[in-house]
Amino acid sequence: MRKPDWRARAGTPFACEKRPAHGTRGMVVSNHPLASAAGLEILAGGGNAVDAAVATQFALTVVEPMMVGLIGGTTCHIRLADGSHRIIDGMSAVPLAGRPDMYRPVLGAPPEVYDAEGRENQVGPKAVAAPGSLRAWCLALARYGSLPLADVMQPAIRLANGGFAVTPYLSDCIESAAADMAQDKLASARFLPGGTPLKPGARLVQADYGEALALVARDGESALHGGPLGALLVECMEKNGGFVSARDLAEYRVAERAPIRSAYRGWEIVGPPPPAASGVHIAQMLNILESYDVAGMGFGTVDTLHLLAEVLKIAFADRAAASGDPDFVDVPVERIISKAYADERRAGIDMTKARRWAPGLLAKEGADTTHLTAADALGNVVTTTQTINSLFGARFIVPGLGMVPNDYMANFDPRPGNALSIAPGKRVTTSMSPVMALRDGRVVYALGLPGGRKIFPSALQALLNLIDHGMTLQEAVEAPRIWTEGPVLEVEHGIPEPIRAGLEARGHRLQRMPTVA
Repeated sequence: MRKPDWRARAGTPFACEKRPAHGTRGMVVSNHPLASAAGLEILAGGGNAVDAAVATQFALTVVEPMMVGLIGGTTCHIRLADGSHRIIDGMSAVPLAGRPDMYRPVLGAPPEVYDAEGRENQVGPKAVAAPGSLRAWCLALARYGSLPLADVMQPAIRLANGGFAVTPYLSDCIESAAADMAQDKLASARFLPGGTPLKPGARLVQADYGEALALVARDGESALHGGPLGALLVECMEKNGGFVSARDLAEYRVAERAPIRSAYRGWEIVGPPPPAASGVHIAQMLNILESYDVAGMGFGTVDTLHLLAEVLKIAFADRAAASGDPDFVDVPVERIISKAYADERRAGIDMTKARRWAPGLLAKEGADTTHLTAADALGNVVTTTQTINSLFGARFIVPGLGMVPNDYMANFDPRPGNALSIAPGKRVTTSMSPVMALRDGRVVYALGLPGGRKIFPSALQALLNLIDHGMTLQEAVEAPRIWTEGPVLEVEHGIPEPIRAGLEARGHRLQRMPTVA
């Protein structure tokens, strides 16, 4: 039964800026209309949701080059028409030449900050990790799609060769990264012609990238993983001190994993397992919150936001101690998602004041993103998040490829001896949260959001908005959010002053943000 209008109990009222989309025979939703159109073209041509999702991913590499690329990482959640779920893990990995002390950590940085001297793990070839996106997309298509790779890539190739109009968002992103990209001849020529960031409405043609995409359409993943595109990437690495080798590209393997499942107020929440941190910690936080009357507290009230802040701090404390690649770290999944552990952590919450949280777990060693969702008339649903990590990744273009590579090495702890420390072949942990919410075995919601480390807290808040507050899907993803993993609580501008004052009175140190993403 639909809950009463959430506005009646809201401490933070808001109005949506966008209108929801509707479809009866299939849908594709992404961050760019041209990418969504690419997926819809494939659906209209007889493809299924997996075909459409892969087409949309390739198109996004063209129209959102600041967010996604073939030299990046992907976490893909597929539910087939038969009701089965699987997670396709194409997350980037430490190059085989990597070692725990390969960077010099910035002295005095807090534990949650992974900065290295000279920004070597953030900008330039030394920041690039072994990529997984292309292999993940090709595997998903081969196993669960219905169309050839060359067919689903045609919209992306057209967009690269023919060009498209730069959006205000892309223009703003170029301006944000301009100082770094100006140091690279190719990136500067493409995105900063004449030393000025591309303006909204300017036409961006990427013919060199179109040629690379055509080669992938012809040869498949081997074009990068063992073929001529890979050789160009390795040549760039070797000339500039990077670590990704031909062996890294040849030996990288996509993993297909079973999802994490949890129960919340009669709903089943299905999300990705480690190395993704999202599925386990969303389950953990929902378990803690289930004993509170979140609906009765109201949306965006002081009580609700204080409770959310404390639960987020608990999750991030445990994430820092016990998250990572399960091939290298013994992640105590069953304990994290257990109701008993939620009881332990909940007992420490004080509704009258903020507190600092230490991890309740011990592990044993062994941003910027874009998201899309596709569904077809057969019952197949895909929700997938992909990224090159930071805005414009490592902030250079690989000669001959026209591609911006990832800077995923920034997500590893440059200090040895920790759960997220560097080890050869270790996959990066991620907050990507392609989740589905089921009722009576039927998918009701399939969603994911951008935001780097803030993704799974954003996904959690969207789920609460849907399940507890009874919002529409559009309201749930646009509602003002908060985020914290430590001493500062970020709050969006939409949260009003009386609510902010109430949070400060409980000991939270606030930072107002245009968006928490």
